[in-house]
Amino acid sequence: MALRNINVNIPLNSISLITGPNGSGKTTFLELVLGFLKPLTGKLYVLGYEMPRNASKVRLHVSYLPQNFMRDERETYSVKEVILMGLASYYAPFQKPSKEELRMVKEVTKRLGISDLLDYPMGILSGGQQQRVMLARALIRKPKLILLDEPFSSIDRDSRKEIVELLSRIRDEYKATIVIVTHILSDVISIADQIIELRDGEVVRSKWIS
Repeated sequence: MALRNINVNIPLNSISLITGPNGSGKTTFLELVLGFLKPLTGKLYVLGYEMPRNASKVRLHVSYLPQNFMRDERETYSVKEVILMGLASYYAPFQKPSKEELRMVKEVTKRLGISDLLDYPMGILSGGQQQRVMLARALIRKPKLILLDEPFSSIDRDSRKEIVELLSRIRDEYKATIVIVTHILSDVISIADQIIELRDGEVVRSKWIS
């Protein structure tokens, strides 16, 4: 879905919700922010850099959780291995993690309450546990911007509430800016600063909550 006449400002250290029906342009919005797509007109700046010209610089400070994060039972990578994949862009292929990187894994998993799962295969975990692992993979990079595409679509309501509380803590503790694409507003609206509603590729509502 092409986006048109978009004029959006997302302040640092805020939580913004991007919502709207299927095909409204929500995922396209994230792809523009990541530099996967180039605007035909207008300017797009992310973390002060014009995009997609500076996409490689921006992506060092951005973590993206795609919509289809769930792994099936055949997935054999351990939780620790999945989290370390978040640092893949910082070291050469087949390079072993350093002591500092392993310390970072312990730190982030302790914050997210999954320290006891480090050696478990990713595929046997519940949806809520897998979402925590993917958040750990995102956070180990210490990103300035976190993008989540429908993070609640594959987990139950209790898990959604837990993840929402975690996201609020992440924003406060990491001073991160969080953008969440979601059609489930009931649980997450309590922590949001802004709601941006898209329809047919245009912003039909932009509302500050706090």
